[in-house]
Amino acid sequence: MAEGCPFCEVIAGAAGAAKVVDEERVVAFLDTSPVFKGHVLVVPRAHHETLVDVPEELLAPLFRTVQRVQRAIVDALGAQGTFVAANNTVSQSVPHLHVHVVPRTKGDGLRGFFWPRVKYDSTDDYEDHAARLRAALPAR
Repeated sequence: MAEGCPFCEVIAGAAGAAKVVDEERVVAFLDTSPVFKGHVLVVPRAHHETLVDVPEELLAPLFRTVQRVQRAIVDALGAQGTFVAANNTVSQSVPHLHVHVVPRTKGDGLRGFFWPRVKYDSTDDYEDHAARLRAALPAR
């Protein structure tokens, strides 16, 4: 638990939240400023600031819970699908990894990603970006 972290306070029961999942390694609760009603935040119980900080053995339980919450949103709320996202540092309002699972329905007004798109300068520029990323990938 990190001192002053609002999500750690929710996990510990020191701050109120409408919990959807409360398990050994993962907690999920309703976002208090939802994009749409039913917007859930899925967080690791242990304090990890970004996805890079999460130990590999926690990734499967975390994303299994994301998958379960996604199914529950569709089944319980009549959503046609979901938008799943996690900010890392930039635009991350709370420095405790949280995966947003947002209910979606056709015509809900949400338009894909929330930022402008850019184009690669050329096919070479496109391929260069892919090569740089491949070269920087951490070993398994």
